[in-house]
Amino acid sequence: MNVRAHLSLTGRTQEDSAAMRITTIVLGSLLSGLFLVLPNLARADQDLETAKLLIKMVEIGRGVISEQQTLINDPAKGDKGVTAEFVTGQIADRFKKQTNVDLLGPNAHPSIKLLQTMLESQKEVMDGAQPMINKQGVGFKAFLPAVFARRTGATFYKKTGIQVKLTSVAYRYDGNKPDDFEQEVLQVFADPKSPKGQVVSRTSMVNGKPALRVMKPEYAGASCLSCHGNPKGERDITGMRKEGWNEGDLAGAISIVMPAH
Repeated sequence: MNVRAHLSLTGRTQEDSAAMRITTIVLGSLLSGLFLVLPNLARADQDLETAKLLIKMVEIGRGVISEQQTLINDPAKGDKGVTAEFVTGQIADRFKKQTNVDLLGPNAHPSIKLLQTMLESQKEVMDGAQPMINKQGVGFKAFLPAVFARRTGATFYKKTGIQVKLTSVAYRYDGNKPDDFEQEVLQVFADPKSPKGQVVSRTSMVNGKPALRVMKPEYAGASCLSCHGNPKGERDITGMRKEGWNEGDLAGAISIVMPAH
């Protein structure tokens, strides 16, 4: 082989080697990025699932309190048996039936600690409400499903930093006033073309930090109408004016703000 041919072949070999090194580096970078993205996607999916389960616990808890409302407001009865153990037992039982997640027994579910913390928060709220619930001679105790959910959300937030909030355009409590994101989503829920019961989620900045935001609509049930139904403008048992809702109307939403890991 002459010198010129040898140099030409050597140059091609060096070029091929350089190209292979560049290809290896690029592929390595892509794979590294993929390995980083996949866990993040899995974590995002798990966070969304956790938020939905927390919403489910709020829904079930409110339902249990709603069923006991007449008993709670009975002025003639003292100890009503609507204890923390009774309420959380009902919540855990119904939650297991609806989700197959056991809050009271051994469980490997990745969100079990947070879910048990929510149950613990519900228990603390019920423990604190016992003196008023069991007070004789007083009819309306001002312990409504919305109050139970609001107090539970505040207790849970102190323990976890995760916000669980009831919100509505027709809010009665200042703490339930929708922020810009919630206002936008509530408008989506109110659109007749919007699928009923859809869950909306988005990652956005909250107080300068990334967070997962999840909202699920709530609709007026028959038990809601004594305070929120017709005639619109009439004072209800709480002294507030009724909104004039009919059964099935959009009542608001449960909103979750979960800080990013």
